[in-house]
Amino acid sequence: MERYAPGKAQKFVVMAIVVAWAGFIALASSWAFQSYHATVKAAEDRVSTSSLVVATHAKWIYEFGAQATGRLVDLVESGRAPLRVGAVQDIRGTLQGLPGTVQAYVVAADGKTLYSTDPNLKPIDIRDREYFKALAAGREDYVSSLLISRLDGDQIFVFSRRFEEGGVFAGVVTVSLSTELMKPIWEAVNLGGNFAVSFIREDGQLVARYPKPKAGLDMSDYVLFTDYLKNAPTGTYIAEASPLDGVKRIVGYRQVEGTPFVALAAADLGLLMRPFWHNIAILSVVTALACLGSFGAALRIRSLLRIQDAQAAALQTALDKNELLLREIHHRVKNNLQSVMSLIRVHLKPGEQSQALTDRIKAMVAVHELIYQHDAYAALDAAQLIRRVAENVIGAYGGGVHVDFDLAPSSVSNDRATALALLINEVVSNSLKYAFETPASGRIEISLRKGETDDMSTLKISDNGIGFDPATAVKGTGTKLMEGSLRQLDGSYTLDGSDGTCFTAQLKLL
Repeated sequence: MERYAPGKAQKFVVMAIVVAWAGFIALASSWAFQSYHATVKAAEDRVSTSSLVVATHAKWIYEFGAQATGRLVDLVESGRAPLRVGAVQDIRGTLQGLPGTVQAYVVAADGKTLYSTDPNLKPIDIRDREYFKALAAGREDYVSSLLISRLDGDQIFVFSRRFEEGGVFAGVVTVSLSTELMKPIWEAVNLGGNFAVSFIREDGQLVARYPKPKAGLDMSDYVLFTDYLKNAPTGTYIAEASPLDGVKRIVGYRQVEGTPFVALAAADLGLLMRPFWHNIAILSVVTALACLGSFGAALRIRSLLRIQDAQAAALQTALDKNELLLREIHHRVKNNLQSVMSLIRVHLKPGEQSQALTDRIKAMVAVHELIYQHDAYAALDAAQLIRRVAENVIGAYGGGVHVDFDLAPSSVSNDRATALALLINEVVSNSLKYAFETPASGRIEISLRKGETDDMSTLKISDNGIGFDPATAVKGTGTKLMEGSLRQLDGSYTLDGSDGTCFTAQLKLL
């Protein structure tokens, strides 16, 4: 190898370091930029989904309030509850089914309470309340903003509706709800950290929030109402400082159709951005180590010019390999995090069980176990994957069920392996859960064969169970996941429930 002159070698070293670091900084900057936007996008998706959960509860609460006040008005205007009585009458028996935290009242035009479900009622005058005055002025019904109860000091909001006698305003019926009912919604959303859920009235008045605020709030001049709701009925934005507590949050909002409510789910931005800052910290450490390493390499190059080309070649090879592995890791982690997020999102629906989620995640884990055990970074043994996933499900549900495998040697690409694992998990778990009256007599057959064309394979899963009529079956979470997996596999399927159940699918594994 030709020896460089000292001056020329030093200039070469400096130039090489400058060029290398320019590339590294560009790569790191690009990665940081993409990582930041990916983290923000994931946070936006999460708060958007959470705002839908809050909006669903807001819709239910509004319908409950409207129906309850409607029942009370019908009770009064039908004459079943006379307007001229002495002491306040208890109507708990008439309004059976109201939750314990909800109280109903019938108040005459003179402010006197005629009927109530509240056993601890105190004599108070509500004629100065907006939900009374608005109805006295002609409004048909009304939903109040956040109020402090004059009975017990609790934070409440009120649904009210006017009633008439002989065409003349005769009073109002009210249904009072404690804002404590927001706590179960808050617990269901569970965004972590310092997060909050809220109902805002369409005129900007705060109706209910959890955690509870110290007082009500007028948000009509806030950016949500001045900008975002004018552009779209649903969306997300970053609030630099909450008008209630000054916390920086990312907010998902949704106008609740058919109600005067806007539903909000506000997540702690610092918590959701923590993975990004963790990655930046790792990048900083790597950068610092790279600085030390490059300086040491430069000194060694200056002192050992004979081996600089070999070192540069080795360094470049290692760098290329590390970059390839880093891209592969990020690609797989991103895809599987998106899959896990989708599974968790569908499991927020009422009635789903944690075992189903556990089994689906186990199916994904099986893919990675096979990759690591066999160093199969391009493709996996489809037969081995099918067998492992099926055995995992049998271990969870199977009991005495016997499984026969008839699996031709096939490969499945890593990009499609997770979809195949989830498909096997759903079909086999459905058989185990629903097909057999007596598990000990149950038998499942799983086969995999080359299809009619070279790039397609035929998967068949059948059982000797009780069968069912696919036309009458209700599509649940499992069916949706199964169909989603088939789409990822460019596949189609048929289902025959006439003699046991037989699931047959045409799949593209590579």
